[in-house]
Amino acid sequence: MILTKERDPRLVTVRRGGSLQDSDHHLLAEWAADCAMHALHSFEEVQPDDDRPRRPIELTDAWVRGEITMTQARSAAFAANAAAREVTGAAREAAYAAGQAAAVAHGAAHELGAAAYAITAVRAAASADGRDEAGRPECQWQRAQLPAEIRELVLDDQRQRNEAYWSLFEG
Repeated sequence: MILTKERDPRLVTVRRGGSLQDSDHHLLAEWAADCAMHALHSFEEVQPDDDRPRRPIELTDAWVRGEITMTQARSAAFAANAAAREVTGAAREAAYAAGQAAAVAHGAAHELGAAAYAITAVRAAASADGRDEAGRPECQWQRAQLPAEIRELVLDDQRQRNEAYWSLFEG
């Protein structure tokens, strides 16, 4: 289970009793979309005519701009997850990353899901003996993309939930 039973109030919007401001929620969604987009080629190389993972990433930006509702973004996440179930390996992980990115509109805690699945996509594309090492540069790239406003929140979330995310955020 990658989402904890007890929700971190820092990842719950103020409207739902947490402390997360909309501006930071939007930054989390944009960062998650960047992480998913960085791995998307792994899906599109296998399924070039299937836009179900790309669409949610694009809709994440539309949600941030207020052009679509959270429900529309979440529906796109379901479509990306359906696409993931039809493929294997790096393609599957990349599609799941896209679904998690779109799901950030529904729950900010999905931000690590997008990052983790993107890392697993990179690892799945690597040779068997280099998989563990292959994820490290991706994690570093993701961290370099973090906006200053949410950097400490995400890094702390990674530390707290690293074990639930297959220890992908170590180092």
